[in-house]
Amino acid sequence: MHKIKRDDLVKVIAGKDKDKQGKVLHVDTKNSKVVVEGVNMITKHVKPGAGNPQGGIVQKEAALDISNIMLVVDGKATRVGFEVKDGKKVRVAKATGKVID
Repeated sequence: MHKIKRDDLVKVIAGKDKDKQGKVLHVDTKNSKVVVEGVNMITKHVKPGAGNPQGGIVQKEAALDISNIMLVVDGKATRVGFEVKDGKKVRVAKATGKVID
């Protein structure tokens, strides 16, 4: 179980896109990287192929380190902890003590 999951709303706390918010599209637990919607955009030169017959220059999100983002709960960035409730391990917002999922 991890502190950040897909479809979580997160805030960037470091880097060129600091203070931007977005939804998590992909989590790479092995390398501790996340891809956040609309954050850390890069320009990629794509050759024509089946998926993109035209080719050209494409804007896409690049991965961020997981340490540079924080989970947003009720509009407030917070750290994440774990608690066992009813025999189930759940994520808990440290700022409010609220159960996330």
